[in-house]
Amino acid sequence: MTVPTTAIEAPESDPPARPTAGVDVVTLGCRLNTLESEMIRRGAEAAGHSDLVVVNTCAVTSEAVRQARQTVRRLRRERPGAKIVVTGCAAQTEPETFAGLDAVDLVLGNDAKTEPETWRDLARFGVDAGERVRVNDIMSVRETAGHLVDGLEGRARAFVQVQNGCDHRCTFCIIPYGRGNSRSVPMGAIVDQVRRLTDNGYREVVLTGVDLTSYGPDLPGTPKLGDLVQRILKLVPDLPRLRLSSIDSIEVDPALMEAIAGEPRLLGHFHLSLQAGDDMILKRMKRRHLRDDAIRFCADVRALRPDVVFGADLISGFPTETDAMFDNTLALVADCGLTHLHVFPFSPRPGTPAARMPQLSRQLVKDRAARLRAEGERAFAAHLATEIGRVRQVLVERDGLGRTEGFTPVSLPGRAGDLIAARMVAARDGALVGEPMAEAA
Repeated sequence: MTVPTTAIEAPESDPPARPTAGVDVVTLGCRLNTLESEMIRRGAEAAGHSDLVVVNTCAVTSEAVRQARQTVRRLRRERPGAKIVVTGCAAQTEPETFAGLDAVDLVLGNDAKTEPETWRDLARFGVDAGERVRVNDIMSVRETAGHLVDGLEGRARAFVQVQNGCDHRCTFCIIPYGRGNSRSVPMGAIVDQVRRLTDNGYREVVLTGVDLTSYGPDLPGTPKLGDLVQRILKLVPDLPRLRLSSIDSIEVDPALMEAIAGEPRLLGHFHLSLQAGDDMILKRMKRRHLRDDAIRFCADVRALRPDVVFGADLISGFPTETDAMFDNTLALVADCGLTHLHVFPFSPRPGTPAARMPQLSRQLVKDRAARLRAEGERAFAAHLATEIGRVRQVLVERDGLGRTEGFTPVSLPGRAGDLIAARMVAARDGALVGEPMAEAA
């Protein structure tokens, strides 16, 4: 199970001012939610909603649910006359929590939120007509549609959902109960969507899902993620850059390793769902890899792509974690050569086995998270230093800021959507400084 993350993907445009009418979709949580929020917005606008706020929530931690409640209350103050619909994983797993808020008009399940007919029905009959909670059994959902989206408003890269749900049951994670079991989008629908996005001018497409590397076993022929990647790159030759969101290294298949070795358009940046660097903690998390598996994977990929950049999700302060166990996780940053860290202080999630395990003090959890983040900052600073003098292809996300193939931020002149060859001449304020080598592609 891949923990959703918000820290890796920086916004690619300044957020718009909060409207006082029309449709406003507020996204909390993972990159898949970002894509689904765009589907929600388009469906609601097409249905003719005129004063609607949709909060697309995250349930990955208790803190995420708390922030969702806080966000709903704030939005009610900002939009007193609007109808407020709460959806997403927190709404799916804790519908009664949000139904109990006076600010909420409707709690909507995850399976219905991206369906255009949902928003047509709500426009026709009224958001507050009928039951206040409309949440179905997510485990009964068997398919994930290949939703076609022309692109994401205000973004230089586009996200394509290829998979949803998760069949694994990590002891800290509630997400399978918010997303359901793993299900995949057929390859043909994905290729069509990537082609459409490329034709609309997107220079980079990101494949995303809840458990991306579990793609395919429910489809005819049981393709793997590597088969999908190779099919996209073969059938959409005009796509300059293909990126993967978080992957589970233990599930990476031979076809994907082959693509990593031989397909430069598959970008050499991989964000890994590692969670810990100690074997006992990994076992108690019910993960499917060991510490040596993670180190070996990073070494194998680095042998194929020497310039590869790794990120990782890491949890600090998991129940029963000793100082020595934490030190193993801390050392994993160097042992795997990690650059982009997303650190989760462990938060007991009601309904998960980990919540019933012996807990550490909150202060100790926070202290260990701070140490992990500091180690990540040192690793990132070292990475920036090694990039100076190199020429990278930079995709400009907004005026003056872009990303390299390795997802490293770069400050340089350019317009959103430009793909620019630039020499890295300095590092400043947590980003590289790029000097364009040629005109924008």
